[in-house]
Amino acid sequence: MSEGLKAGDKAPEFELEVDGYVRSPVKLSDFRGKKVVLYFYPKDDTPGCTREACDFRDRLGELTGKGVVVLGVSKDSLESHAKFRKKYDLTFPLLADTSGKVSESYGVIKEKNLYGRKSVGIERTTFLIDGEGVIRKIYPKVKVDGHVGKIEEDLARI
Repeated sequence: MSEGLKAGDKAPEFELEVDGYVRSPVKLSDFRGKKVVLYFYPKDDTPGCTREACDFRDRLGELTGKGVVVLGVSKDSLESHAKFRKKYDLTFPLLADTSGKVSESYGVIKEKNLYGRKSVGIERTTFLIDGEGVIRKIYPKVKVDGHVGKIEEDLARI
């Protein structure tokens, strides 16, 4: 990885399967010319991940109206994504990084400590990528509340 990814770096290219969309697999390069909000989240249908996905869903019209594409990524399977998408009427692609290779390339696989239990998994992180594939902003250790609003503010500056 790139523990060292930072604003100004070229975003790592990827190709991942997507449930429920005409174009699958999806590559980052498919979105050249558009701003991309690439958000990594730990697990489908968990409280924080559900709130985050629903916030993106509820503001998707505002984002797409500004030429922005939203892509969610987790290590869950296509089947898990399909259930999650259907249950909450999510209208943007959820990419299945079942191997974790893309998550590793973006440096979001971290050791976590929850109530004294250590585990390794995706740390909730968002990347704002411009139309040329350059990372413009990284939001590490995302707190869900207010996150999408902050992204919208920052989009106005790039």
